[in-house]
Amino acid sequence: MVDNSGKRKLAAILSADAKDYSRLMDDDEEATVHTLTNYREVIFDLVHRHHGRVVDSPGDNLLAEFSSVVDAMRCAWDVQQELSIRNAELDENRRMHFRIGINLGDVIEEKGRLYGDGVNVAARLEGLAEPGGIHISGSAYDQVKNKLPYRFEYTGEQQVKNIRDPVRAYRVVMESRDSASGFRLKPKERGGSLRASRLLIFAAGIVALAVGLYFWVDMHVRSLSDKPPADGASRQMYQKPSIAVLPFKNLSDDPQQAYFSDGITNDIITELSKFRELIVIASNTVFTYKGQPVKVKQVGRELDVRYVLEGSTQKSAERVRINAQLVDADTEQHLWAQRYDRELKDIFSVQDDIVHTITGTLAVKVDDAERKRITRKDMANLVAYDYVLRGREYISRTTRSSNAKARQMFQKAIELDSNYVTAYVYLGWTYINATAYGWTEFIGPAIQRANDLAQKALSIEESAAAHALLGNVYRIRQQFDLAASELDKAIALNPNDAESHANRGIQLNYLGQTDEAIQAIQTAQRFDPNMLPRHFMHLGLAYYLKGRYADSIRILEHSIGRYPREVFLHIALAAAYAQAGRSEDAGREAQTVMKLHPFFEINSYRPVFKKSFHREAIVEGLRKAGLK
Repeated sequence: MVDNSGKRKLAAILSADAKDYSRLMDDDEEATVHTLTNYREVIFDLVHRHHGRVVDSPGDNLLAEFSSVVDAMRCAWDVQQELSIRNAELDENRRMHFRIGINLGDVIEEKGRLYGDGVNVAARLEGLAEPGGIHISGSAYDQVKNKLPYRFEYTGEQQVKNIRDPVRAYRVVMESRDSASGFRLKPKERGGSLRASRLLIFAAGIVALAVGLYFWVDMHVRSLSDKPPADGASRQMYQKPSIAVLPFKNLSDDPQQAYFSDGITNDIITELSKFRELIVIASNTVFTYKGQPVKVKQVGRELDVRYVLEGSTQKSAERVRINAQLVDADTEQHLWAQRYDRELKDIFSVQDDIVHTITGTLAVKVDDAERKRITRKDMANLVAYDYVLRGREYISRTTRSSNAKARQMFQKAIELDSNYVTAYVYLGWTYINATAYGWTEFIGPAIQRANDLAQKALSIEESAAAHALLGNVYRIRQQFDLAASELDKAIALNPNDAESHANRGIQLNYLGQTDEAIQAIQTAQRFDPNMLPRHFMHLGLAYYLKGRYADSIRILEHSIGRYPREVFLHIALAAAYAQAGRSEDAGREAQTVMKLHPFFEINSYRPVFKKSFHREAIVEGLRKAGLK
């Protein structure tokens, strides 16, 4: 009788091991075991977060399985980025570099273990990878080449041990995204000297935290049908001058100075966003163009903007050179260009000059009250600012350990400058993140701490970021009227804050104000086409609650094309299909829901809508779709 206990399937396999592990053990066993334990925790956490499963992890090796090559590649990238940060904390001879191989192939699963050439090829590719690098097979490359913003170099057909046919292999070019994801501090630069702080102070601008760097969105698939309807307030918004600030290029000899050009970009976006008469595309979206060979006309078409600002920075010693040019995206005509050659200490005046020149060129009206509102206020102790920048690097990693490290950085900044509003706000976000990602068992105290930090920041300065933080505290507490009020205040101070517009729309949706919710979320989408999945979900739900099922389906189908593994999008779409009479599609979506969330129950899905008939309307759609 044939034993069919082994199940064949197609899977994305990730294989990793530590380079020079034996040497590290010979040098210092206890230190090596300590580092390995911490690094394994990071890798396990990231595999889980990217919807993978650790199959085996003997010694310094690890084997993981994913249903999607895209998820496996994202996981591998995040592992190498997180470990590079941790390695920077160690002496060079104590750093532990992992090599990673990824393959898409046929495997046999038996009692949770995986066997076959699909696994063996991943292991051989791991051996081809350089320390801190990633190698992938041709079959994996074919799945991700047009879906992820990484660069790949073909390394030829490799004849590897115990595999009959040569393996087509590609090296992932790590440098192409290191600069995009931020500056990596070397150990010697992590001191508190004034000089080091001055070199870091210029990477200003508020990072959109809820994205975690984890979600990548296909910028080049924007449906015209997803634009807000051009009526009422939306038409008025579309009549405003619109601009996208492309990431400034780093022309310095040191590629790690990319943090400086990224900081200039973020700071200009932040300052321009404060003008009510401008539409400014959010940094979350424009940074997807980082390192991409794009044309101004292409950017204008894809982001639906009239103007594009592009530029470059070159920093050496105590001086900086900045080139900036404002271009009409329709005609590609240069409207203004300027070169600044200044001392580093003058960088803020250069940024202010760029912002004022742009608004003047675009004939943006600024009254005295608005001019006073947009004046810089949060100028902190330089060493404190250094800690905030370091904290921002950690918090953008969205792992439990990096969140804890970020918290330490922000706390040190506050110790140095007790009036540093930005530090209080970012510290508050570390507590919000801890509750959102399940990194704490003490949810109540964590939310209270975030509340206290937001209130402290507001006692120092009327800050848009602090109001946004407080609005999220109220949202989590289901105090939706208060949440909407705080987000209104954040938007009043920063009219281009896409995240606040979207969150305000969510609160309005919960309150049953569906028309206002749709308008608010569509406004957010205008500023940031790369909205988070939950924002698209609530836009779809708002149309659903109005009985406009075709519109709901259109939005949800489009968003699932971007976020195919977001179960809450599939839940909403299943209900919308059912109510629209598309029972076959509803049944298919219900099956997808159960595949992504095998323990889903309608009773556990409790949208906290204020009006009971809204809750009942969603439950009715889910039951029609066949969910229980």
